[in-house]
Amino acid sequence: MIIIGEKINGSIPAVAEAIAKRDADFIRARAKAQDEAGATYIDVCASVPENEEIEVLRWLIEQVQSVTELPICVDSPSPHSCVAAMKFCNKPGIINSVSGEGEKMDIIFPAIADTKWQCIALLCAKGIPTSAQDRLDVFHNIISKAEKYGITPERFYVDPLVEMLCTSEDGIKMVTDVIRSIKEEYPQIHIVGAASNVSFNLPARKLLNQTFTVLAMNAGMDAAVLDPLNRDLMGMIYATEAMLGMDDYCMEYISAYRKGIFGTAKK
Repeated sequence: MIIIGEKINGSIPAVAEAIAKRDADFIRARAKAQDEAGATYIDVCASVPENEEIEVLRWLIEQVQSVTELPICVDSPSPHSCVAAMKFCNKPGIINSVSGEGEKMDIIFPAIADTKWQCIALLCAKGIPTSAQDRLDVFHNIISKAEKYGITPERFYVDPLVEMLCTSEDGIKMVTDVIRSIKEEYPQIHIVGAASNVSFNLPARKLLNQTFTVLAMNAGMDAAVLDPLNRDLMGMIYATEAMLGMDDYCMEYISAYRKGIFGTAKK
């Protein structure tokens, strides 16, 4: 499982305060902790007004890269900010994100075309599609446009749009149907989900997040934006990979346990 650590995001009050105070130690500690907990990428999201965003992204990326060699997932609703932030990164990472909305693809695709950067693709255009077929139509439109720039499918992390369970008519069935359809057609494409979206406004959120992750992994999800410091969730991911035959002889499971990524915290 590809883990995109979600804990450096200006929408989190403590992170917003650290950004306002330029508290480098706080940001560095969060980045280092996610690295040590098993993250594959560090998501960096400023969540500030757009006229401040590029400078804040630069500062955040500098702090992260001072303590970890993990690649950055540049997270912004502004395609211009995403492209600008690419030059602050020491190595190619992930752009988070494009969608079928507006001119995002026309701005981001030329910028990443001749690079090794990857991209998260949200399956929405004008609003969130209400059916699996509509989401697949958005997906095919994104892939078709990417091909014109020479961007191959394996460079995408497709987000099928995980919605709140409490407002869903069919639970996560539509999401898992979309995942299976995409993986059947393009097995090389990554599927990513924000596990915490499913549990908004419900009690015992960690339980729901963990259950969603297992079901989505069974459908084909191989990446997630989540909190790698959630030891129970990380343990469940390693266990699920072993159960699905994705971990030969459970070596990854055993290694992660020995590193203290899950299980009883080592003192």
